[in-house]
Amino acid sequence: MAALAKHKASSPGDLTWVASCAREGFECMTSTASRTHVCPGSLTLVAQTTQVSYLALMTEVPEVLGASIRLYLADGRADGFRLVEKSNWTGLGLVSSRREYGRARKRDEFSKPGVYLLTGPPGNGLKDQLYIGEADDVRDRVDQHLKNKDFWTAVVVFTSKDENLNKAHVRYLEARLVQLASKAGRVQLLNGTVPALPRLSEPDRADMETFLREMLVILPVLGVVAFEEIDKQAPPDERLYLKGKGAQASGADTSEGFVVFEGSLARINSVPSIHAYMSTHRERLQEEGVLVPDSGYLRFTRAHLFDSPSTAAGVILGRTANGRIEWKNSSGQTLKDMQEASLQETSPPVS
Repeated sequence: MAALAKHKASSPGDLTWVASCAREGFECMTSTASRTHVCPGSLTLVAQTTQVSYLALMTEVPEVLGASIRLYLADGRADGFRLVEKSNWTGLGLVSSRREYGRARKRDEFSKPGVYLLTGPPGNGLKDQLYIGEADDVRDRVDQHLKNKDFWTAVVVFTSKDENLNKAHVRYLEARLVQLASKAGRVQLLNGTVPALPRLSEPDRADMETFLREMLVILPVLGVVAFEEIDKQAPPDERLYLKGKGAQASGADTSEGFVVFEGSLARINSVPSIHAYMSTHRERLQEEGVLVPDSGYLRFTRAHLFDSPSTAAGVILGRTANGRIEWKNSSGQTLKDMQEASLQETSPPVS
């Protein structure tokens, strides 16, 4: 394999090469015309130049931002058991509905150490329910939950393809996931307490943080969005604002829904004609402590994700509202106008 080094001289006559090979028996080649020295014998090149500036070693490789996630439908159905892999990752994801778990549990992958998530629809509140656990043998633990936990409708397991996860590793992953879910506040977390992080060596801790990072890339693809903090989804320059009688709020339109940020103020009393759905939504947010009375307003104690800008506007204004018109950017442009303008900007050219 050849090593390629490029240097640029301050003037054509200033380039001088003195080079040596790291391996014997190869002849180095120098080109003063192209300012290039090629050593076919090794990746190691020692070069000295006079009055030259260093540009690059080897050829430049463009940064690749994409990632490949492989989703294998083991029984050929989208709602059946799925295996999840990611390029250049030693982890393995297992996904099963509760209904299909009896068949899925027979697979060898469930007998390994791993961390698992039990997910279910909202109970009495507005948020989906989530339980996070770990086990030396995932099958045994999930079997127990099948008997004593009614809320869950699906299980997601992460284990390793190369047997490199041990008990301490999966305890660490469990504790970190509980930390993140608790901080994000996006689901009803059914873990009673946040477990303490086990002691790991620095290399092991770094490995587990890398493993966790890959899990957090995969989970939203599987429909689990419990770990990203809502108020970090939109940069400040994308924020929208709403002002009305007894209300003043800020929010953002995101790929998951409409976020209203902490500190926003909603009207304390709704109008008599408010839709029943909107009224119930306001009541539940107060019951959960998202909205609390504060100096004649209802204040958002934390960021909250609504299903649409209109639902967000209706809850804040205490009446039926068209969120695409009520929400505006700092220049006064409505969300409706912004969305229509973006369509024009991204329209393909007319041939």
